[in-house]
Amino acid sequence: MNYYLSTVLKNRKFDEVIDLVKSELGKEGFGVPTEVDMQSIFSAKLGEDFRRYQILGACNPGYAKKAIESERNIGVLLPCSVVVQECDNGDIEVAAVDPLASMTSVGNSSVQEVATEITRRLQRVIKNLGISE
Repeated sequence: MNYYLSTVLKNRKFDEVIDLVKSELGKEGFGVPTEVDMQSIFSAKLGEDFRRYQILGACNPGYAKKAIESERNIGVLLPCSVVVQECDNGDIEVAAVDPLASMTSVGNSSVQEVATEITRRLQRVIKNLGISE
């Protein structure tokens, strides 16, 4: 089982893809409360150049609440990470965690139901990004 869902967008600018990803996430009920710019972190902390690589922490509050109420420490697996990264050839890859894969070890049927629905929603986000090219 793959641990992520992904698509590659061609002939797009990185910042444009970030905005598009946020828009598609919003259509599926996700907000993006966290953004981590790994390129800047690696530059500042390691003095190294690195490709554009941003991690968006996507959260669907209703489903997050249901998961937390069902499994008190499930927050260690939240929010859902979505990576936007620049490929060597200039394409932009978008990869989202597959919640079903990441939550397989949680033996709680309520959490599995949430993971199933969130996976469906992230699959639609990834699919719609490919359609929007």
